[in-house]
Amino acid sequence: GYKFSTYATWWIRQAVTRAIADQARTIRIPVHMIETINKVLRGAKKLMMETGKEPTPEELAKELGLTPERVREIYKIAQHPISLQAEVGDGGESQFGDFLEDTSIESPAEATGYSILKDKLNEVLETLTDRERTVLIERFGLLDGKPKTLEEVGVRFKVTRERVRQIEAKALRKMRHPTRAKQLQAFLDLMEEE
Repeated sequence: GYKFSTYATWWIRQAVTRAIADQARTIRIPVHMIETINKVLRGAKKLMMETGKEPTPEELAKELGLTPERVREIYKIAQHPISLQAEVGDGGESQFGDFLEDTSIESPAEATGYSILKDKLNEVLETLTDRERTVLIERFGLLDGKPKTLEEVGVRFKVTRERVRQIEAKALRKMRHPTRAKQLQAFLDLMEEE
């Protein structure tokens, strides 16, 4: 047979390569993907040596037998993440994170607008009967954001779906009455101007 060192060298090299692949990056990329990234990077280096210029994704795809879209995807995956604390500019006074908008929270203007709208809507809803108000609140999910079906509201009031639909229709007709609608329309017009 073969010497132990012949096998050991291969297994040690593979173990080291896997450890680097698993721990070298902030975001872990599977080993098979790292092998694909390395294949693309080697191909790009080879083409650059031959042509003297950076290969396009199309040229690289042709060389490697991949689609240009796949090459672009692999390039995206190969990018290293940027720290939000990375300094930006010459003075180092700004950080990368300073320029990113947090889209997960609403702006103070929107929050205020929604709060005022909620108050106006409550004022208008107060002009309805208790039953009409409750039907609209539950049907449109005005309190919890979860609209309920005619059936669910009917069970609460011990009436049929059709009766709930009639109460809802009557309440909406009242809401559309000019005196009530004006209160909400004035607010909506104000919001459109901003």
